[in-house]
Amino acid sequence: MKHLKSRHWIFLGLFLVIGITMILNVKLNVRVSPYTQKMFDYIDSLPPGSILLISFDHEASSLPEIRPLALAVLRHAFKKDLRLIGVSLLSEGTVIGYRLMQKTAKEYHKVYGKDYVYLGFRPQYVAAILSMGESLKETYPQDYLGNKYDQLNLLKSVKNYNNIDAVISIADGSLTTHWIEYGHGRYGVKILGAVTAAMVTTYDPYLASGQMYAMTGGLRGAAEYEELLKISGGGARGMLAQSSAHLYVIFLIIVGNLSYFITKRKGRK
Repeated sequence: MKHLKSRHWIFLGLFLVIGITMILNVKLNVRVSPYTQKMFDYIDSLPPGSILLISFDHEASSLPEIRPLALAVLRHAFKKDLRLIGVSLLSEGTVIGYRLMQKTAKEYHKVYGKDYVYLGFRPQYVAAILSMGESLKETYPQDYLGNKYDQLNLLKSVKNYNNIDAVISIADGSLTTHWIEYGHGRYGVKILGAVTAAMVTTYDPYLASGQMYAMTGGLRGAAEYEELLKISGGGARGMLAQSSAHLYVIFLIIVGNLSYFITKRKGRK
């Protein structure tokens, strides 16, 4: 222990603060933002049987932030008995998207092929978005599991975006922009976004102009969505850990400044 440096004690303190906070399961007062409320209200207003296209446009590195967002949106959709079509515009998001859909579908006893399908990845995202606007069947002759398009009951009534109520892009980068520019701009499909916190300000102009209908972002967005769903999930737990860490850092800054001024004062004497 005597060989530990000051930074080691700081890291140990951070570990203890987060650990104790998580064990105590402190309840945060989460205020729902207008952005998240609008997205929730839209999905909540859709009649049972409506079809949403969920696009997993993210990499594995953003999973800690993306996973709570995706699960919150998927749970809401399945709870409302909506039918979901999953795709991915990034290869890294392909398996992740399938597993998240499969996990959530089991929670709500949804049947593959009837209540949801997963079409998987297609390269060249701009070409894929445009191609789906003409024909999903031509873009995806078979699904992620190898089933032919016509064999899946859900897809028999789906030709293109005209048969889809909205596209939800779950993204950690700028791929949602391509959905807005090509999916909405050319075919008029409604675009919703579930994005990382770093990307929220990027899409503010699209929300203001109406090109993007609604958006929720970051761990806070996930926690807000969970609050609206009245469930406990990764968003609230992530916000709890994040908030406790921030308070700990503020405490260290105060202690460091007090130590500096006390030392300086003693030096003058």
